[in-house]
Amino acid sequence: MVSSPMEQALGQEVAFWARRGGLLFRQARHAASLNQRALASVSGTSRTTLSAYEHGRKSPTLETAGRILDAAGFRLVLEAKVDCAAHVTGDGRTFHVPSRLPRLPVAAALGRARIGGRDYDLADRDERRVAYTALLCEGGPQELLAHLDGVLLVDLWDDLVLPGEIRAAWSLLVEETRDEAGVMN
Repeated sequence: MVSSPMEQALGQEVAFWARRGGLLFRQARHAASLNQRALASVSGTSRTTLSAYEHGRKSPTLETAGRILDAAGFRLVLEAKVDCAAHVTGDGRTFHVPSRLPRLPVAAALGRARIGGRDYDLADRDERRVAYTALLCEGGPQELLAHLDGVLLVDLWDDLVLPGEIRAAWSLLVEETRDEAGVMN
């Protein structure tokens, strides 16, 4: 039987997510210092089934995936996807703006960052202000998502010295975040 291009594409998508899910199970199992037999036992599945999940040969239901990850000490959570749109200033410089302001783990939000060839201590508010100015003006999508914390940006927003075009492009996002959090201007 010949499958349609749509069925082939769907099959490839399912295979991709099965492999990705398998990687998550392996990472969780290794982080918990468990072998397959131990994780299978505490999660209520068989070792052969867990192996099939880890190798992308089989896909668990969400309930089963949650149970296995929970047994390894992790949670299955829904996280909003953040995309970045490229913008160009009047003088031809490109800058990026995310679709939403990301929240970072504390270690990343207040850690060290290398931006534009310079190191910053993001725990220091003045250095974070300079780093965020550089990120908003020149940072690529990966840099933004790795170093920019939405709550910390909102806190610094009024202290950032930004070109008008860049401030205007980011303002709506910052205001939406303030409104969602109930923060007054």
